[in-house]
Amino acid sequence: MYSKAKFDWPVILISGGFLVLFVLASIINADFVGQSVDTLFNLSADYFGLFWQLLMLVSFITAIGIAISKYGRIKLGKRDKPEMSTFKWIAIIMCTLLAGGGVFWAAAEPMYHFISTPPMYPDIESGTEAAIVPALSQSFMHWGFLGWAILGTLGAIVIMYAHYHKGMPLKPRALLYPMFGEKIMKNSALGTMVDAFSVIAVAAGTIGPIGFLGLQAAYGLNALFNVPNVFMTQLLIIIGLITIASVSAVTGVHKGIQILSRFNIISTFVLIIAVLILGPGAFIIDNFIGSYGVYMRDFLSTSLYRGDTAWLSFWTVFFWGWFIVYGPMMAIFISRISRGRTIRELILAVAIIAPIVTNFWFTVVGGSGIYYELQNAGSVSEALNTGGMPAAMIAIVTQLPLGTILAFAFLLVTIIFVATTSDSMSFTISMAVTGSDNPSSYLRVFWAVIMGAVAVVLLYIGEGSVEALQSFIVVTAVPVSFILLPLIWLAPKVVKQLAAEQPESEMEDTKIDTNKKAV
Repeated sequence: MYSKAKFDWPVILISGGFLVLFVLASIINADFVGQSVDTLFNLSADYFGLFWQLLMLVSFITAIGIAISKYGRIKLGKRDKPEMSTFKWIAIIMCTLLAGGGVFWAAAEPMYHFISTPPMYPDIESGTEAAIVPALSQSFMHWGFLGWAILGTLGAIVIMYAHYHKGMPLKPRALLYPMFGEKIMKNSALGTMVDAFSVIAVAAGTIGPIGFLGLQAAYGLNALFNVPNVFMTQLLIIIGLITIASVSAVTGVHKGIQILSRFNIISTFVLIIAVLILGPGAFIIDNFIGSYGVYMRDFLSTSLYRGDTAWLSFWTVFFWGWFIVYGPMMAIFISRISRGRTIRELILAVAIIAPIVTNFWFTVVGGSGIYYELQNAGSVSEALNTGGMPAAMIAIVTQLPLGTILAFAFLLVTIIFVATTSDSMSFTISMAVTGSDNPSSYLRVFWAVIMGAVAVVLLYIGEGSVEALQSFIVVTAVPVSFILLPLIWLAPKVVKQLAAEQPESEMEDTKIDTNKKAV
């Protein structure tokens, strides 16, 4: 009944029209748009911050509960074996979500928390050795288990059930299929709004990093090679990024997206080894282990901390809003690449392996920054305070042997990270507006180009317009969070139905094997 893919014009017109209106409003009166977004941001943080903290925590606990239960052995997607090797699969998952955060936030956030200790550690003096562990453990919280779990565990289980087991279109509204049945998959107003809000949210969440990459990479090229940090440089960087993303999106999951992801993960591991050998390797490993112990010890208290709401709005609530907006689309994307995986494999990869690797990466980059700051006060913090996140990364890496070469490699990895996010999300938006798991190549390119074009226009208007869009991401998280809330009870309901439908002999507990060859 739903096998034929077709354009969902109401969703395209609503989501595309909103992006056009945002750009036009920014051109006409950027200050008004910025002030309006700030007001909405503050309202969202004040009224929904606690709700989001609870949503993230309960979603993670629910996912882990399903994984360790007998239902963890259930295979998803009506396929006996996975479509690709485990390494390629996890590489795609990680590269799709890390984006610019993989380098710039990894350098900046631990330093921010080091020079200004988070409020949940009031007795620890900022900028001292005692502040190292709180700085890293708080960074782990923001880029750890909770953030990753909301991106494709419960949602992917429900989407795969609706699409592969019940034949529903591959759309965000399928998240609510177990609640409303087929009526939400038809031309329902609720289904249209669910899809439209999901597209707007993930488009904003992707356009923002594209715009900031133009600013950050241009800064880095200027600092390293004296390339003029002007709009033309930013434009050329984004054009290069969108070209890579478009080619990757056209060639699809098994070629371009997979190749870019493998390249980035391998490059990241090479950079990790280089920093460990050339930099403070023992310091990094010691503090990763110690900080992870504190992160686990204080997991519940920091997850539910409500003492300083202004600080929370700037940090935790901002990150939670950013991760939430990706939730529906990441559920679709992970569903597309995870057929044949067990529920346990899916949750282990997304909610456990990916955050641990991310946290170690943050320790390698941000931990090095803390080390150099302790050795020479101001060597990183002054750059961070005057030039922002890209300046922190440059300041850290250039203190290593072969610093200029390594800094350029970090910039290149960042560009590929954002390109991977762009191609994956343009592919996923195309799936969402057609319901097909193999949408038209022209449509994939269209979304990649349109997101890049919006980022360029906002950069041309002024850096404040990109910042306004970044803040608007948190506003779009409000409706999306209500789409994700029902998954807490719908996902357990779905796994019970899958268990009833799947023979016991097919519920094999497949272990992750990174040497497994692609099918």
